Amino acid sequence: MASDLEKQAKEALIDDHFELAVDLYTQAIAIDPNNSELYSDRAQANIKANNLTEAVADANKAIELDASLYKAYLRKGIACLKLEEYQTAKAALELGASYAPEEPRFANLIKECDELIAAENNELPKQPMETTTTESVTAAKDVEPVNPPSDQVTVAPVKPKYRHEFYQKPEEVVVTIFAKGIPAKDVAVEFGEQILSVSIDVPGEDTYHFQPRLFGKIIPEKCRFDVLSTKVEIRLAKAESIQWTSLEFSKDNPVPLKVNAPVIGAQRPSYPSSKPKRVDWDKLEAEVKKEEKDEKLDGDAALNKFFQDIYKDADEDTRRAMRKSFVESNGTVLSTNWKEVGNKKVEGSAPDGMEMKKWEY
Repeated sequence: MASDLEKQAKEALIDDHFELAVDLYTQAIAIDPNNSELYSDRAQANIKANNLTEAVADANKAIELDASLYKAYLRKGIACLKLEEYQTAKAALELGASYAPEEPRFANLIKECDELIAAENNELPKQPMETTTTESVTAAKDVEPVNPPSDQVTVAPVKPKYRHEFYQKPEEVVVTIFAKGIPAKDVAVEFGEQILSVSIDVPGEDTYHFQPRLFGKIIPEKCRFDVLSTKVEIRLAKAESIQWTSLEFSKDNPVPLKVNAPVIGAQRPSYPSSKPKRVDWDKLEAEVKKEEKDEKLDGDAALNKFFQDIYKDADEDTRRAMRKSFVESNGTVLSTNWKEVGNKKVEGSAPDGMEMKKWEY
């Protein structure tokens, strides 16, 4: 039965019915869950259907069942290349090449990884990735034509067995999968550059898979997970300190650009603040006095300013003389000689052409 479904899946793949091929391989795996070839072939179908994280998970499962299956490494490398996880892709391809050194596709793809890694580090101009030829060669070599299937089988989507949620800090994202009473030996977690792969395989139950392509890149060697009594807690170390707006990557939800560090010596931007700003009153008074001193006035304003400056810089006798003469003369005389005005009353004098007049109340 599994072999019949496998033949139908290969035929669907040749006819470009990629999702159907994935469904047929899934049915075949349900019948023969330890067949590494089925997982590897479903990885190829998932690549064609652009289900890239699922393709990586299938390739990992195939490798787990048969570590020498070079096709699984090849398909993992292709899927990771498409996910722009070049370091992970290169590692898988190099390991696969050790099992099939005569396979030329490994060398070509490893070279492509090196070029893309260099471009990502700004060492070379980035070239567009070309995997069409590789995939067509893979399809031609791995798929055998058979008679078209008599009918097509569709599979309804399965609701996830365990609920998950996440929260984040500036340096990490914490993912929680609420799986109660699961033995640690039944939980497998793998980390890629931008992939999280979780499998919970409890004997007698369907295997739970959670393989999201993450919103941002992570540092795999710094990531860790703990299997607790009520949940599986996964800590993802962010490669960049950016805010994730979701756990999974989406073309409609792009990763925000990094802000370049300010140039040394450049003026720092100022931002509004609720904190009261300290005022240097001595400095402010000095500035006001300087502005007053430098101010250019005309007419009576200039004359008053002149007398104010004299009074401000005079000694006490001069100030007393100025006050006494100004008051007693009704503002018509201003003397700075205390010896002259100190012992007598200062009489007022009208300007030329004017007459002094005493106001009566």
